[in-house]
Amino acid sequence: MSITLSEEEMRYISLLEMVSGVKARDCIFSEEENRLIFLVEKELVGLCVGKNGRHIKKLRRLLGKEVEVVGYSEDPEEFLRLLFAPVQLSSLTLTEEDGKKVAVVEVRPQEKGLAIGKAGARIKRAKKLAQRNLGIHNIIIR
Repeated sequence: MSITLSEEEMRYISLLEMVSGVKARDCIFSEEENRLIFLVEKELVGLCVGKNGRHIKKLRRLLGKEVEVVGYSEDPEEFLRLLFAPVQLSSLTLTEEDGKKVAVVEVRPQEKGLAIGKAGARIKRAKKLAQRNLGIHNIIIR
């Protein structure tokens, strides 16, 4: 799937690469949270974060924004599990509605709030990354 990045997103990705040596696959900025979310290959998350979070702390200082790194997998199930970590998904079903991919995610009732996030931030992030990277148009949490 092809992702179109803005100039600003490309600058953020370039900075991440200079600081950590890891090339990000995607980057989104959440204005309401003042948070940058980088998507990197799942095997490179630790290298990207750095020992004791060194690279992330440096990026936070340089950019004045919160920084988050999420692992990527081409397997939709694994990717969605990585997006919602540390929430444990009870089940995950991929379906199609009106020709669009939809993911139905079940979580334990006590983890539903964590899966949705403060003001819906985690689910918004998950939807945007799933749409841009795997063509999943909607995620429903049950």
